[in-house]
Amino acid sequence: MDCGQACAMRILLVGASGILGQSVLKVLRERSHEVVTASRKDSDVSVDITDPESIRAMYEQVGRVDAVASAAGSVPWLPFGELRHQDVLDGVVGKVISQVELVRQGAAHVTGSFTLITGVLARDFLRTGTVASLANGAIESFVRAAAIELTQRVNAVSPTIFTESVDAYGDLFAGFEPVPVRQAANAYVRSIEGHQTGQVYEIG
Repeated sequence: MDCGQACAMRILLVGASGILGQSVLKVLRERSHEVVTASRKDSDVSVDITDPESIRAMYEQVGRVDAVASAAGSVPWLPFGELRHQDVLDGVVGKVISQVELVRQGAAHVTGSFTLITGVLARDFLRTGTVASLANGAIESFVRAAAIELTQRVNAVSPTIFTESVDAYGDLFAGFEPVPVRQAANAYVRSIEGHQTGQVYEIG
């Protein structure tokens, strides 16, 4: 469904409890959309996106939606020399396979669009961020490829560090210009209400 702000949509927001998820929730509700939240806790629906069965149960509980917005995904931050095989697997499952599964299973439940989350490390690189770069790059390639085949639209939002996260992560992202999380949230609006597909919206 691509009808802009004039047409309220039913949107499933996965990862609604984090800094980005809270901002996306706020901006979507400001635009009169009905938002169903999903995360491990403190949401309308409980889901563990690393578990395909949990994703299946989430979609069954929520039913049909116009759009899915993902603000979820985790990766380990470790020096390359300290990475174990399991750490790499955890990062791929935590951010790549989990979001791919949201789209794969969601194709039967979603009428309009999917919006996934990547990040600046797909194009700019840091020590300890190898798995994050791997995961982000994979999601961006997935979005571009899946757009060719999906009936629904699919895009990704790729932000730099948020102003609201500088105190926690500023030393790691030294020299990166932070952006307000609201900018990334607005990119979700662009993806959900717009008409483009196969796009990666770089923020910052």
